Amino acid sequence: TQISPKEGWQVYSSAQDPDGRCICTVVAPEQNLCSRDAKSRQLRQLLEKVQNMSQSIEVLNLRTQRDFQYVLKMETQMKGLKAKFRQIEDDRKTLMTKHFQELKEKMDELLPLIPVLEQYKTDAKLITQFKEEIRNLSTVLTGIQEEIGAYDYDELHQRVLSLETRLRDCMKKLTCGKLMKITGPVTVKISGTRFGAWMTDPLASEKNNRVWYMDSYTNNKIVREYKSIADFVSGAESRTYNLPFKWAGTNHVVYNGSLYFNKYQSNIIIKYSFDTGRVLAQRSLEYAGFHNVYPYTWGGFSDIDLMADEIGLWAVYATNQNAGNIVISQLNQDTLEVLKSWSTGYPKRSAGESFMICGTLYVTNSHLTGAKVYYSYSTKTSTYEYTDIPFHNQYFHISMLDYNARDRALYAWNNGHQVLFNVTLFHVIKTEDDT
Repeated sequence: TQISPKEGWQVYSSAQDPDGRCICTVVAPEQNLCSRDAKSRQLRQLLEKVQNMSQSIEVLNLRTQRDFQYVLKMETQMKGLKAKFRQIEDDRKTLMTKHFQELKEKMDELLPLIPVLEQYKTDAKLITQFKEEIRNLSTVLTGIQEEIGAYDYDELHQRVLSLETRLRDCMKKLTCGKLMKITGPVTVKISGTRFGAWMTDPLASEKNNRVWYMDSYTNNKIVREYKSIADFVSGAESRTYNLPFKWAGTNHVVYNGSLYFNKYQSNIIIKYSFDTGRVLAQRSLEYAGFHNVYPYTWGGFSDIDLMADEIGLWAVYATNQNAGNIVISQLNQDTLEVLKSWSTGYPKRSAGESFMICGTLYVTNSHLTGAKVYYSYSTKTSTYEYTDIPFHNQYFHISMLDYNARDRALYAWNNGHQVLFNVTLFHVIKTEDDT
């Protein structure tokens, strides 16, 4: 069933059974929900003002009604007095001049009260209208407040926190998924040359959000470290590492606290520890082409692509033995020994970039505008298929594209722009019976 969440909400994740039937879809407020706090406060303040106004009008109404009753009595007296005065005027010859003058003076004193009486009548009608309008406005504001949850915002916040916890628990039950869609990109930063790499460690803890930055595809040995994405964006560098060798290409990966990269002008893979600042292992990738023999379409010594996914560490490259087509090798993360290899039929030099998700290699057909994921190869079944998953190559030239299993996102270097793509995977829920 197609889910259409309300405006201001987004689909976080969905789960389906093996037959493709939707099991559940989780929606939650947008990440910038806090930006609505000001509106909520304004609504609360407005409603409080209306309620205060309503109370003030109620007090004024009571006072007006009291004065109005008094004036109504005066009106009756004035009408009786006026009738008597007319009678006196008709027969003033029969009354003493003194009594006539006294009545005349009293009448003169009462005459100014007539417009006051009329004003009270008008004011009383206005106040009645005000009360009705205030009641209507209060009803509308209360409805709006209930709709956006102004008074229940704390409760809503707690519900979101609970939802996030439940979502994380749900995600742990999801098995590996198949790539269905790529959305974005989100531009994180603009820096460096046209070519480079940036990454986080997929095996790091939730509190460890360090970012590593490697500009250029050759003639460089400096790795820059940032404590968080925010520090990376602001340029607050925390540490630099001077590698013992220059790297080749942009297809490096940080995995479990170590940097894996291709040594310049060789098919040797290096494992470098950030904690000790030492090379922990190095090994030649047998028969792998290097130094622009079998690069991706953009060149840049991108012959050997190191990557990681939910399953482990991988190397993607090409050999003469496989006629220049892509070879996928699973590596031992400690020794760099090849555990198993798969030979595909996709020419390495025709690929724009590639990345692994759940043991499946996804290959793009270009590094330029109009790129899409065109081919996939499953190491689980040793089968391939042609796909058609477009994505927005916003800055026209991608020289690095890697999947991060912890973030469930693609990190990309797009013509001097560091960007992120979100991925949508087809998931199957793991039941208690599954082992």
